[in-house]
Amino acid sequence: MTTTSAQPGPEAAPAERTSRRKVLQALSGLMVGMFVSILASTVVANALPRIITDLNGSQTVYTWIVTSELLAMTATVPLWGKMSDLYSKKLLIQLSLGLFVAGSLIAGLTPNVEILIVSRVVQGVGAGGMTALSMVVMAAMIPPRELGRYAGIFGAVFGIGTVAGPLIGGVLVDTSWLGWRWCFLFGVPFTIVAIILLQRTLNLPVVRKDVKVDYLGALLITVGVSTLLIWSSLAGHQFAWGSWWTVGLVGGGLIVLALAVWVESRAPEPIIPLYLFRNRTVTLTTVASVLVGVAMFGGTVFLSQYFQVALGKSPTVAGLMSLPMVFGLLISSTVAGQLITKWGRWKGFLVAGGVTMLAGMALLSTIDGKTSTVLLGIYMAVLGIGVGMLMQNLVLAAQNDVPAHDLGVTTSALSFFRSMGGTIGVSALGAVLASQVTSQMKERLGPLAAGGGGGEGAVPDISTLPPQVVAIIQDVYATATADLFLIGVPLTALALVAVLFLKEKPLNDLSGEERLAQERAVAPGH
Repeated sequence: MTTTSAQPGPEAAPAERTSRRKVLQALSGLMVGMFVSILASTVVANALPRIITDLNGSQTVYTWIVTSELLAMTATVPLWGKMSDLYSKKLLIQLSLGLFVAGSLIAGLTPNVEILIVSRVVQGVGAGGMTALSMVVMAAMIPPRELGRYAGIFGAVFGIGTVAGPLIGGVLVDTSWLGWRWCFLFGVPFTIVAIILLQRTLNLPVVRKDVKVDYLGALLITVGVSTLLIWSSLAGHQFAWGSWWTVGLVGGGLIVLALAVWVESRAPEPIIPLYLFRNRTVTLTTVASVLVGVAMFGGTVFLSQYFQVALGKSPTVAGLMSLPMVFGLLISSTVAGQLITKWGRWKGFLVAGGVTMLAGMALLSTIDGKTSTVLLGIYMAVLGIGVGMLMQNLVLAAQNDVPAHDLGVTTSALSFFRSMGGTIGVSALGAVLASQVTSQMKERLGPLAAGGGGGEGAVPDISTLPPQVVAIIQDVYATATADLFLIGVPLTALALVAVLFLKEKPLNDLSGEERLAQERAVAPGH
């Protein structure tokens, strides 16, 4: 085993660590890269109707343009995290950004929907790398005692990228001299800048080990998770929940995942080591991360549609209306991170975040077609504040409680389950929304339901419909959206329960690299 480093020497590490300016310089490329990769998941939300029209796509394609990117991102996160424990973190991040650039260029220049879906898969693989590796690199550079300060900034970047995507996409679509293709192309120069910044500012030791990557385990996890995500994306749209398709996809996915667990339990270098979940903190933070993912992704996706259909707003205005959630998340994640660093305590912020997120979901379950903009803003800000206090600090709690050599796989496992929760949440809640809208349309409009846009889950164009029909459609969408947040209330309550059972442990004063050096000194062969 050999270790090479671009650092001036071991004795320089503490000095480097105390310089916030140098740390921020080193993390600048990560922040830019993470922002554009997260943005890719949400920026197409308001552009999809125009994209589908221009490329002559179907309703099925509509679903897959979003789902394919999320599938690829979710399924590849564990592999990126494991590779970060074995190979150069800097090189892996640059590789993931390179894949993201390639996917974005292909998507922006695509001649048809088939190539667009393939390009979204490539984008998703790159985004999975950034999602997994950004927090891994932070943990390697910064001790948990100081990590809260920077984790808060990254939490804000993640939240802003998630929530601001629809706003940026709406502006690009509504600007005649730009158009929907720039939803994919505008991130390319920023991603190239991130690659250059990382090359100039990020210096981490490279540990070379003679190991074997568990590619079989990675393949089985990817296939199993993708099968379940495909089922959750299509059930209720392309086939009934109780159909043989459900039996085949769910049964097949579970069998493949069971086989993956068996392979992982015997692999010398598993992608997701099962022993991680013997750690109470890792298990509880994983459960909470899944549920936070549902609240974060599910809430933002369906609120955007609520603004446009139930309230009749344009894509740009709909994006602007999401700003209270952005600001709530930005302020809470940043302030909580600073206070965790100052006081060295984190559980209180997680509990407060869980309570606040629960309150936000409950408040949003009361909205209807006549809810005032001010009240909507308050409700969304409350949800954003809760998610901001929870999201990155769950990762911090887990990173603080595992050995340094497991930082990569632990971080990627949390990112993986949060992303999977978000993907399944969006798919399942979307199916519930479509089912409720269709049934309520048929009940209230009768034969006019198909013309009102309720058939086959299609989103109606209310600008072309009579006022009396528009009023019914808006009320239907408002009621159905509120019901989704009502479903989210018990899920959020479960996240709070998981957080309450966490045991607070003092934050470590050593960075991941320093802890790893200590572990090697105690067990040189490790």
